[in-house]
Amino acid sequence: MKVRIRLFARARDLAGADTVELELPPGSTVAELRRQLAMDRPALAGIVARSALAVNDEFAEDSLTFPLDAEIALLPPVSGGANSHEKVSRRP
Repeated sequence: MKVRIRLFARARDLAGADTVELELPPGSTVAELRRQLAMDRPALAGIVARSALAVNDEFAEDSLTFPLDAEIALLPPVSGGANSHEKVSRRP
């Protein structure tokens, strides 16, 4: 089955595209999708394991088997907050 994965943030930058397509056997799990994505798109290999995957707008565990028409999104980890050189005020 062919699946389309939407990419965001750093994953989109690394892939150079908003979406990627994979060919997977029917009944594949999220873990299998992660492995195949890392193999097919080596630029994404480092970020795939650390990213959340959403299937049909719900965060998905690696054991989830997704349906043929599932909407899949790869959500890389994000960071933010104060610059390390800035002093953060804390309220008592």
